[in-house]
Amino acid sequence: MNISGNMILITGGGSGIGEALAHRLHDLGNTVIIAGRRVEALEHVASSRQGIHALPLDISDAADIAAFAQRVVAEHPALNVVINNAGIMRFETLDQTRDLSDAEATITTNLLGPIRIADALIEHLLARPDAVLINVSSGLAFVPLAATPTYSATKAAIHSYTVSLREVLKGRVEVIELVPPAVQTDLTPGQANREGYLPLADFIDEVMALFQQQPTPPEILVQRVAFQRNAEAEHRFDEAVTTLNDAVRKAREKQR
Repeated sequence: MNISGNMILITGGGSGIGEALAHRLHDLGNTVIIAGRRVEALEHVASSRQGIHALPLDISDAADIAAFAQRVVAEHPALNVVINNAGIMRFETLDQTRDLSDAEATITTNLLGPIRIADALIEHLLARPDAVLINVSSGLAFVPLAATPTYSATKAAIHSYTVSLREVLKGRVEVIELVPPAVQTDLTPGQANREGYLPLADFIDEVMALFQQQPTPPEILVQRVAFQRNAEAEHRFDEAVTTLNDAVRKAREKQR
């Protein structure tokens, strides 16, 4: 991946990891398009920065994605990098019958959203030089958090889907998976200040250093996420599930 001179689309660019990526990639000489539902948040990220463009997008709406893809290609034909970052994380209870709207929204946003974005833009990317598709998964793709089971499942699915994309697009579009650990963002209530989570600035520093390696790794793995990514290969999966879930439960209880 070329680290500068790109036109980059980042979904979920109004806050958290998306906002941080937008600013850091812009600093390196890229033009950045940020997309999301909250227009005011997008405009705040883009403010005072020529070369960051804000476009509304409802990642949960298939028709809106199709219309957005047509608009972004028409207005920014040099687009050559797509980062599927938008996502939601909802806590769920599995030991009783419940309203499944949170699970359904999570699947629509976290799994169908990136699939639809990739599908809508793949022919454009195939026609662009130095094209890159980046999917943001999670350490929870490899060791799930029981309190967010559908989120964890969608991220496992995104990992698998990314592997398939990489195989099919080999030599034509570079496919990269960015795998965050637990990072201090506003993804869930209280998470931005949760003890034991990786500060966002530290995470982005490490991510940008990995992006600048040549060749770019197919998986962007900060050191903190190795605990989850390598758990099964290192024959400690069951232990990792227990350790992770206990640690998150205690951190959340401490904030109450």
